[in-house]
Amino acid sequence: MNLNDPVGDMLTRIRNASMRNKSTCSTPASKLRGWVLDVLQSEGYIRGYEAATDDAGKPAIEISLKYFDGEPVIKELKRISTPGRRVYVGVNDIPTVRQGLGIAIVSTPKGVMSDAQARTDNVGGEVICTVF
Repeated sequence: MNLNDPVGDMLTRIRNASMRNKSTCSTPASKLRGWVLDVLQSEGYIRGYEAATDDAGKPAIEISLKYFDGEPVIKELKRISTPGRRVYVGVNDIPTVRQGLGIAIVSTPKGVMSDAQARTDNVGGEVICTVF
């Protein structure tokens, strides 16, 4: 399957699985997807993920979703920078999500990190998505 926006596809799979109260969801594997999942795991939005293979034998990632009192931990997962419209920000313009309750995931020259980590490292970059 040819995807124009692989990260957007992964975010949609996570959103759909959490709306249906699934415990896991699967997505094709890539380095950028793994880096975004590392940030989601370190910030406590997912339980974790592990490498797997799909039915065709291609590499995939199995994502374990997180719930609290029967409600998904991820309330909102929004793609900001798309392949057709990239959104780059400086360190002073990194958005705060829901007055600091959520996170923005930023791809910087120092790697993919949360907005708070990017401010700490004094580096800007491309805003991939926001999570609340």
